Amino acid sequence: SGVQPTGNLHLGNYLGAIKQWVDIQNRYNSFFCIVDLHAITVPQNPEELRKNSLELTAVYLACGIDPKKSKIFVQSSVRQHSELAWLFSCYTPIGWLNRMTQFKEKAGKQKDNAMLGLYSYPVLMAADILLYKATHVPVGEDQKQHLELTRDIANSINAKAGREIFPLPEPLILAQAKRVMSLRDGTKKMSKSDESEFSRINLSDTAEQISDKFKRAKSDAITGISLGSEAQPRPEAENLLTIYSSLADISIEQTANKFANSSWSEFKTALGELAVEKLAPITKKFNELKTEKTYLLSILKEGQEAASTIAEKNLKEMKDFVGFLEI
Repeated sequence: SGVQPTGNLHLGNYLGAIKQWVDIQNRYNSFFCIVDLHAITVPQNPEELRKNSLELTAVYLACGIDPKKSKIFVQSSVRQHSELAWLFSCYTPIGWLNRMTQFKEKAGKQKDNAMLGLYSYPVLMAADILLYKATHVPVGEDQKQHLELTRDIANSINAKAGREIFPLPEPLILAQAKRVMSLRDGTKKMSKSDESEFSRINLSDTAEQISDKFKRAKSDAITGISLGSEAQPRPEAENLLTIYSSLADISIEQTANKFANSSWSEFKTALGELAVEKLAPITKKFNELKTEKTYLLSILKEGQEAASTIAEKNLKEMKDFVGFLEI
């Protein structure tokens, strides 16, 4: 799995993915990359991209990803990702890509002006996964369709080859914080691109900023802290309850019961205190690591070498299937 190095990581990135990778690495042989090839599907400033790639490496380490247990590397530094993506693009029908909803959402009415890379993004994602013959992929709700495409590509190639070249990866649907929503609108995903700083908790925020943002977070006008229902949805309330539950490692029902007799003001204060307690060590470690360029590059180099060895072996098998000469 991986995160795009586009800067300003927030609580949604942490709870929705990275926090859970820390546990996953203890159960699986894990590969976590800085997905810079995906990042350039929209324009990037070259210097910012390089800076963000190093800082994202520091975030991984600060959050608890252990380079002794997991491979940490930059996607573009392992050339086999791009090679396999091209091979897969020659085995992926246009009709399959036309069904991908994320392209339609991101391109909107400007789809004729969108870049090919944005359209073929899911093929590169399939290459990222199958290059390592991954059996399990941690995904959020918004990536499930792309994993289905990955399985379709693997299945199609296996059928043509008459043998299993690639396994059919299973989704590891992440726990209750699979989707952290905006603090200003519970129907929208927390995003670094939101104009309002009060819509998100940045991993670089100070304790004071975290507390203030939660105090100002939108709840709703309904009395009492409880989960919503189909008849009476409570997206903002459920989002805040989900964030607390994920930080405290308890169920959302336990959180609702714990604060059933509390006011929103009391709950938001408690949520802010919990968030500061959990995030402060990460922010401190990140600030220490982000300037250690030589160390960060050494981690990425070690990860690149380990990943490339496995990637080259698996890419060769695909090239043999295609019919390329071995020279």
